[in-house]
Amino acid sequence: MKRRIPFRLRRPVAGALGRRAGAALALTSLALPLTVAMSSPAQAASSGCYGLLGPYQRQAERFLGLQVDGRQSSSDCRAIRAFQTSHGITPNYGYAGPVTWNVMQLVARQRAAGHNPNSAHKCPTNKGRIACVDLTRQLSWIQDGKRLVYGPVPVRTGREGGETRTGLKRIYWRHLHHVSTIYHTPMPYSQFFDGGEAFHAISGSVWSAPGSHGCVNMRPNDAKKYWSLLHNGDDVYVYGHKPGT
Repeated sequence: MKRRIPFRLRRPVAGALGRRAGAALALTSLALPLTVAMSSPAQAASSGCYGLLGPYQRQAERFLGLQVDGRQSSSDCRAIRAFQTSHGITPNYGYAGPVTWNVMQLVARQRAAGHNPNSAHKCPTNKGRIACVDLTRQLSWIQDGKRLVYGPVPVRTGREGGETRTGLKRIYWRHLHHVSTIYHTPMPYSQFFDGGEAFHAISGSVWSAPGSHGCVNMRPNDAKKYWSLLHNGDDVYVYGHKPGT
């Protein structure tokens, strides 16, 4: 004969089980939507692409040598993202927006300069050793008369309100490990040619906006090469107009 459990004992047990079951269902109902909501961005983050179609998709495809169809494929996204990463564009998730397209246009102008950046003869060649700075193309190079000594290399010049001043200058002071007394930032390989304006290396991208406070920012290896080629008294010629300033 089975022993009957009094009803007063069975009820609390059932209530405890019910509470546990209800809690489990509540947790499940909360967890499932989170899992669904998070899965797509997580997968996108792992590849670095979010499938967003930018207004300059076709232009970006043409610039990068991709199939020009105006559609954001995963391969398009990866190619655009690689360009953004290498040129210091953030956020770098493959979106072909105006910032990315502006940098692409600038890079195209820099590539077009080839090995003859002074083909328009805008930088004087009767000065001996001279460092030329083209604000329009954001390029610099060193000439000795008509002979190209080094470059052209990409640079980052002054932002709006702090544009690099144009004209013929001369290097008057050099400081290998200079630190800005105004902005307290390192300025390695500094070569000053106009007040506080100087050639110097930066750790970030020379293509990133908005620009310097007037200095000619350079990649470290380029700034180091300029340091070895230029000396006090050498001429610097700045001309052109930086887009967006």
